[in-house]
Amino acid sequence: MNKNRPEVWLRGKIPDIPDLLQPAAHALLQSSEEVKKYMIDFPEELLWKKPAGRASVGFHLQHLTGVTDRMLTYAKAEKLSESQFRYLKNEGKSNDTISAEFLVQKFQEKVNEAIDFLKNTPEVILTQYRPVGRKELPSTVIGLLFHAAEHSQRHVGQLLVTVSVLKDSPGSLQS
Repeated sequence: MNKNRPEVWLRGKIPDIPDLLQPAAHALLQSSEEVKKYMIDFPEELLWKKPAGRASVGFHLQHLTGVTDRMLTYAKAEKLSESQFRYLKNEGKSNDTISAEFLVQKFQEKVNEAIDFLKNTPEVILTQYRPVGRKELPSTVIGLLFHAAEHSQRHVGQLLVTVSVLKDSPGSLQS
């Protein structure tokens, strides 16, 4: 990764993304790049450790993928599947059969799917109503897409702190 390269939002327009969705595309692509960078040489044995009782790196990686997937589902005016509910229920549960590399790859794939979705989202539908969750709380297509983007940035920030703490003091942390 080129340290001299500007953040995604300072590199210009993402081809084929509608103008109003450029910020969401920029944030998702930035999240993808940062996850990849922060996870370089991350010790596998620390994936499910919870510093100060907070969320593990494994949780953040799973949640980044899961929340993006759920927001895309709602933006499509669909309800979550049983598989998506199972995934949500298992986010953050320690699982030594899942590697950090696998979780990073799954997030990269989900961001690519989101970018394809953005490319195929006409601006004229952005303000259309979309129900969210079992309670069918009100949102819009643009609200869901923006939330996917900003929520990913929030968890990438938390991931950075958690990775840093774990790498600096691996011996004194909770499981």
